[in-house]
Amino acid sequence: MPPSMSSIVRSLWIAAFFALLPVSVLAATSGFYNNKTITFIIGSAAGGGYDTYSRLLASHLGRHLEGGPTVVAQNMPGAGSIRAANYLYNVARKDGTAIGMLDEAIYLNQILGTPELKIDATKFNWIGRILANSAVLFARRGASVQKIEDVFTKELIVSTSGTASKLNWTVLKNTLGMKFTLISGYPGTNEGLLAMTRGEVDALSMPWSILRLREQRRIRDGEIHLLLQTGADKDADLQHIPRMIDLARNDDERKLLELFASPSLIGRSVVAPPGMPPERVAELRRAFMATMQDPRFLDDVRRAQLEISPLTGEELQAAVVRSGNFPPALIERARRAADLAGN
Repeated sequence: MPPSMSSIVRSLWIAAFFALLPVSVLAATSGFYNNKTITFIIGSAAGGGYDTYSRLLASHLGRHLEGGPTVVAQNMPGAGSIRAANYLYNVARKDGTAIGMLDEAIYLNQILGTPELKIDATKFNWIGRILANSAVLFARRGASVQKIEDVFTKELIVSTSGTASKLNWTVLKNTLGMKFTLISGYPGTNEGLLAMTRGEVDALSMPWSILRLREQRRIRDGEIHLLLQTGADKDADLQHIPRMIDLARNDDERKLLELFASPSLIGRSVVAPPGMPPERVAELRRAFMATMQDPRFLDDVRRAQLEISPLTGEELQAAVVRSGNFPPALIERARRAADLAGN
């Protein structure tokens, strides 16, 4: 039977009602993520740079996904993000409801054969990068070391809460004979800074984008001294501060130090488990880049005095695959330099 006049009118009224709704309202009531929660795993303790960027992203990402899901940040520290990496790779749901941010050295750890790490980083779905990271090693005014060359003759006690920093200073100690004493008992950057203020350690490293704003007064007043950049590229603001790579005395040492500088490309990046539906990966990547251009997100970035240098998920995925192309002989030498040869 043909539809009654009343049913036709009702259908037209409903269609007209939805046509007048804003797109954002429609997105919040449809799609895979409707009535779902995304767990955002943070592979470090609360308070540091990873935590800051993760929580900032988590507070905005849901608005750019169909269905408007809630995104809940959850810290999962342990073994330099290895615990969180293993969870995301092997345990977390592979439907797009679990994503995370891991230590930038997670792929370097895999290349070096860290036995506790049970992942293949090239098979993670890389969603996007918020910030490339060139960390800076800095020392308190009262330390005996005031420039990086001093570490060849004087002890420098360094807090190493992150995997990348521990690897860097271990390699410089073993390869170049630098007199680093590494303290890994502090769970995060905040605790390391407090330890430095109390004189328990002499130095630690932080991303320059955070350090230059967070510790602006202490840098200006000479309370801390910048010693070394860890990234592959020099920061435009720090042309007078040497890179770790610049300490190499020959080509072999340079290639070795370039390997340990490679995590700066990953920086603060978002990953999702392997084996996800391609359309879900594409949706998350689109939402990530939309967030990077969202005026509300950018306002929060400015208010927090942070910086971003976004990279798309597709570009990041390709870069991660390329960055693992190192000769076996170099990797074996790197393992010895990082005290991993016996593992």
